[in-house]
Amino acid sequence: MSKAETHYPEDEFDVPNPDAARGVHRAPRSAWSRWWPFVAVLVIAPLIAYGLVTLASRQGDLPTAGSSQSTDPAATDNATAPAGDAPTDSTAQSPAASAPAAPTANKAAPIEVLNAAQISGLAKTEAAKLTGAGFTAVTTGNFTGTKPADSVVYYKSEDLAPTAQLVATTLGITTVTLSADQSGPGISVVLAKAPPG
Repeated sequence: MSKAETHYPEDEFDVPNPDAARGVHRAPRSAWSRWWPFVAVLVIAPLIAYGLVTLASRQGDLPTAGSSQSTDPAATDNATAPAGDAPTDSTAQSPAASAPAAPTANKAAPIEVLNAAQISGLAKTEAAKLTGAGFTAVTTGNFTGTKPADSVVYYKSEDLAPTAQLVATTLGITTVTLSADQSGPGISVVLAKAPPG
């Protein structure tokens, strides 16, 4: 359809102007405008991820509401000491000492050494080994009742378990048994035969 065929009058848009720009014209894009999205993905995204991981790991170290933190000054001093320096404070604790302490033997617990082997002086000899190891309440006697197949250390309650184990180790006995009936006043050593060696 030509202009002559329309009924609208001519205006400034109908007059051709060879000097005027035609169509949409934009300035050429700079190199930075083309590359900044890639830079953002390659640099900024890893930095954000690193920050989130660091934050999450620090939150894992924080105490929970039900836990308590140690306020021991020696523990605080050791935590801030340089890695190469050994702690010189006499109250400094090793990593093993920070764990709950294992029950220790009570060398004042009453111990009776009973001879069931019918070997003269056996109970007295074994009792002397215990006294030499630092036990202070050791008595001797002869066993009555059904003789066990092997020498055994009986103990009355769980709190005496470490003491009974130390007694057994000192005398070379391998069987340690919890028995309130057989343990006497605290710990009973029943010697069914002479110890080896």
